[in-house]
Amino acid sequence: MSLARSPRVVGLRVGRRRDLAVAASPQPPVSWLVEAPAAWEAARAELRLDGSTTATMRPYGILEEWPFAPLRAGASHRLEARVVGVDGTASAWSEPCEIRPGFTEAVWTAPFLRLASPGRVAQPFFARREFSIAETVVAAELHVATHGVHHARINGIDVDDAVLSPGWTAYQHRLPLHLTDVTALVRVGATNALTIEVAGGWYTEAYGFGETAERFYGDQPAVAPLLRLRHRDGHVDEISPDDRWRLYGDGELVSSGIYAGEEVDLRRHPSGWESAGFDDSAWELPARTEPDRQPEVIDVEPVRRIRSVPVRALLESADPGRVLLDFGQNLVGRVRFRVSGPAGTRIVLRHAEALDDGRLDTRSLRAAAATDTFVLDGAADTVCEARFTFHGFRYVEVAGYPGELDPADFAAVVLHSDLTRTGWFSCSDERLTRLHENIVWSFAGNALALPTDCPQRDERLGWTGDAQVFAPTAASLFDANAFFASWLDDVAAEQRARGGRVPTVVPQTIGRLGETMAAGWGDAITVIPSVMHKRFGDRGLLDRMTGPMRAWVDAVADAAGPERLWERGFQYGDWLDPTSARPDKAKTDPGLVATAYFARSAQLTADALARSGEAPASVRYAELAAEVRDAFVAAYLTPRGRLASDAPTAYALALEFDLLPAPLRAAAAERLASLLRAGGYRMATGFLGTPLVLDALLSNGQEWAAERLLLQTMCPSWLYPLSQGATTVWERWDAVRPDGSLHPSGMTSLNHYALGSVGDVLHRRVGGLACAEPGWARLRIQPWFVSALDHASVAHDTPRGRASVSWERDAGTREQVRVRAQVPHGVTAVVELPGRALFEVGAGTHSWEATAPVPTVLAVGVESDLATIADTPDACAVVSRTIAGHSPEMAEEFDAYIRWVPGSRLRDELAAVSAPDALVTRIDRALAALAR
Repeated sequence: MSLARSPRVVGLRVGRRRDLAVAASPQPPVSWLVEAPAAWEAARAELRLDGSTTATMRPYGILEEWPFAPLRAGASHRLEARVVGVDGTASAWSEPCEIRPGFTEAVWTAPFLRLASPGRVAQPFFARREFSIAETVVAAELHVATHGVHHARINGIDVDDAVLSPGWTAYQHRLPLHLTDVTALVRVGATNALTIEVAGGWYTEAYGFGETAERFYGDQPAVAPLLRLRHRDGHVDEISPDDRWRLYGDGELVSSGIYAGEEVDLRRHPSGWESAGFDDSAWELPARTEPDRQPEVIDVEPVRRIRSVPVRALLESADPGRVLLDFGQNLVGRVRFRVSGPAGTRIVLRHAEALDDGRLDTRSLRAAAATDTFVLDGAADTVCEARFTFHGFRYVEVAGYPGELDPADFAAVVLHSDLTRTGWFSCSDERLTRLHENIVWSFAGNALALPTDCPQRDERLGWTGDAQVFAPTAASLFDANAFFASWLDDVAAEQRARGGRVPTVVPQTIGRLGETMAAGWGDAITVIPSVMHKRFGDRGLLDRMTGPMRAWVDAVADAAGPERLWERGFQYGDWLDPTSARPDKAKTDPGLVATAYFARSAQLTADALARSGEAPASVRYAELAAEVRDAFVAAYLTPRGRLASDAPTAYALALEFDLLPAPLRAAAAERLASLLRAGGYRMATGFLGTPLVLDALLSNGQEWAAERLLLQTMCPSWLYPLSQGATTVWERWDAVRPDGSLHPSGMTSLNHYALGSVGDVLHRRVGGLACAEPGWARLRIQPWFVSALDHASVAHDTPRGRASVSWERDAGTREQVRVRAQVPHGVTAVVELPGRALFEVGAGTHSWEATAPVPTVLAVGVESDLATIADTPDACAVVSRTIAGHSPEMAEEFDAYIRWVPGSRLRDELAAVSAPDALVTRIDRALAALAR
């Protein structure tokens, strides 16, 4: 967004969601953007409701409190805004925002309709009812609550474009209500048909692992549809779930499951059932169940079809009679295809993320069949697509397809919550740019109704730890505020049911494992509201979450005891530390990790309470945070700055959570860099250490170590998966081994966003654009001039407008760098560049020159010191690859034991693995070539 020539208000909206102007409550928050010349100063904004009622507001609107009388359900409104300058000039009124109240004031009494005698568990069904519309009807609104998922049509036309409605929440605490304005679809003065397809979705799914899996919510789907018709005189009629509804359980949707997939038999389609006049006398009367809770409208974007991805290649299957489709991108969704064939033809689609010896790798799916089956009815050019399921896949195996398969007839339909993209990054290293795109794909695929861990196997759960570490990156990529705000309401509800303890999975559906109280996981209730407040200016969410934040910290204090060290009970710790053979046995002491998070959450809670005006409580939690920090130092820190748990994650936590005395920070950062170098700058952190390690280095003078870590290509590293064709972020650093084989564990997801938390660092550090004050009222521009890069750029649609930073090295000297920045109206930026004191700039486009020396790459060889070799770009990788070219087994042994520390020569280490002289010579030559 460029600065306007004259002031104007754009982007006026109500609520948190970006896609529709739907008020989920009678007093929704209001937001708007101001575009104006850089020199023009805004004094206030004015809002006008329905052309008459006005309110004066702050000039920049970020989720501001509703300034008018509460809205009424069922009544549409028109909102406009303008901005007035300190000089008295005013902009024109904005384009009006047409507000449709998306809430109901009435107590929900509509019963749920279900099959009276279902023939199988989780049996899908069709529901229909005909109704007439009087000519006095001026508005129609469809309200649907579901035990499961549904899709509604009126007279055969979709009521909206949402899929898997109404999504997934902690149903026992929050049952979502789906509201749709259907005024344009009903036929006044005529008979209409309201039809609904219903399946179990998340409601009837069996959760757990292996034989422990069981249904958590219920065995059968049900639906409660309510059509509200408003007449010209204001009175409202309701078409409720009564005995005029008819249900049919033998339609073409034979079975449907989130994990299993679907079976569709098109021969069973009741032709004409979506039209008025259809004879449904043979359909059954519904059984009715009274509601046990009040459904509520959820202020979040729904799941939609986002894009279509064509087949990239047809592959030969190892199994005769089957075809493999490669879509070239690991994604989340399902397949749509066009086909003609004889009635009874059975087409089976199986989905997977990877191939294994010419077949789908289904072992990684565990109990998830991920199979969609379609039985044709003989019609030509039939379009098939699953309706109430989704899969995580890159490859699809097609069996039973009639005739020759044309890949142009197939496409993958990408599904996820329809979040607005707000952040972009690119640089001169195509690998980093591709890594960023992989991160985007992984979050999008796992942002499906709620933040999940993975989209493909029999899990797909709201693990709180994954969401906690990734929330800053999510906020850099998308307007994820409504998405996380909704899920946090579920987290808080599950927490209330457990006396302050936050489960590790929300919604909690998996038994004892999900009940674990674990550091880094439960801390989602303190971290994510703080992130949402800072990045989106969501003060209302932060205020709403101060109670749950306090409850969590109090629960942790009880668990830690008066010593303030949380060292008792099970912890996930630095989950999936690549230096450990077991995911839950990281090198960093779990008590240290838990105590560090205890201190951080106590401080975040104190900060939130201070912003909410609760000073006494804020002081109390700040004192608690100080006590925990003191206990941390006393228990884990030596006088020389070493930590008792001498591992990278320990130092990253201590540095980034501000747990160390200032005089010892430099020593701790040096030790962190030393440990990373000893490992050849390969990743040595898991879920909790990975988001922090680069910041810990960069904030403490260890830029070279950070660069070596970021650009490492050996396994494990951020760039290594690209060498194996990754198009999303993996759960494990070595999910695909260097030899191309899949990790032998049954826990191997190729689409897991947690380790992609580096995305926020790419934006804030490499690009150099960071949020300095809540709601981006103030920016920080401080690019990290990575010596290996020629240029980098980042752009972000902040709540105050488009901000961007780009930098480029001079093609001749490379040490001279030009930096360009764009600052939105009403925003200031603090700028830090090498060799210059901090300075501030205001709105507008800016350009500066900076000097960023590029280190000289020294010649190294087998006689060189190990630490010197490790500090040379690509040197460790060159050594490893050269050894692997001679013997993969020798390379594996060498990489496992080598420590790149000062005082030893590479030649001596090669002798320890009996490297032949010819190999030593090849390594020496390969290293020498790096300096050219």
